[in-house]
Amino acid sequence: MQTTVRGALTFDGIGLHSGRPARLRVLPASGEYGIWFKRMDVVGADPMVPAAWDRVTDTRLCTLVSNADGVTVSTVEHLMAALAACGVDNALIEIDGPEIPIMDGSSVEFVRAIRARGLRDVAGEARRIRILKTVEVADGDRVARLEPTGGDSLEIDFVIAFDDAAIGVQSERLDIAGRAFDRELMDCRTFCRAAEVEALRKMGLAQGGSLENAVVVDGDKVLNPEGLRRPDEFVRHKMLDAVGDLALAGAPILGRYVGRKAGHEMNNKILRALFARPDAWRFEVEQRVAPAAVAGA
Repeated sequence: MQTTVRGALTFDGIGLHSGRPARLRVLPASGEYGIWFKRMDVVGADPMVPAAWDRVTDTRLCTLVSNADGVTVSTVEHLMAALAACGVDNALIEIDGPEIPIMDGSSVEFVRAIRARGLRDVAGEARRIRILKTVEVADGDRVARLEPTGGDSLEIDFVIAFDDAAIGVQSERLDIAGRAFDRELMDCRTFCRAAEVEALRKMGLAQGGSLENAVVVDGDKVLNPEGLRRPDEFVRHKMLDAVGDLALAGAPILGRYVGRKAGHEMNNKILRALFARPDAWRFEVEQRVAPAAVAGA
């Protein structure tokens, strides 16, 4: 059955790349609404931006979606991962600026708030995207692949490789079923190299980055005083990002995602490749009627 959040949720923070304060509200929505962002600060243009794979227009260190008027919302991946992990099909997300607040650099605060508030059913078809044939995209040694499994969940098989000794080569395989995301991924933070920070800021990125919302490494050292939350927090964060980026497909994916040195760009490229292959996937739906639907947002 399709779902939405049981009540409004509010988050205050700062944009990782913009450095601007941001207030976010996640509101209930009716069945078949989907996930939409609404820029509350926009005047004279369409403020509504869909959370959709074909509206991704920038993948430099985050995922940015935009509408036909050029209105954008960036760094959507951690919130999208939380919504997907909690099973939220429909929500209106109001935001008073161009970027989702980074919070602690992971999805943990979003997930805990959604779990605490709970969900409610709404009328509609609960859609799932089943992978039928393998689809792959590659760019040098970067690879993203979706494979059929016959299972009823998303599996992720991910490998990263960095020259920094603090990161090195890390790999992990997980079945994101039930509350596995909560147990294994939700608290894993975004990361960067200390040597890259100045260059990123000159590019207009990482303006709000700090040790409070990112893991920073310098060679073989982790500069955060508290250290890592998990020994392989780096690859697990990449998997968290993949969950969020794949959620832009518009429905849960049933299959296996394989990522080799993949990031936001490859995550989006694999969705574009998938939907260009109608023979490689199908919708599976279950028609039910909720006892009381939420009014349209």
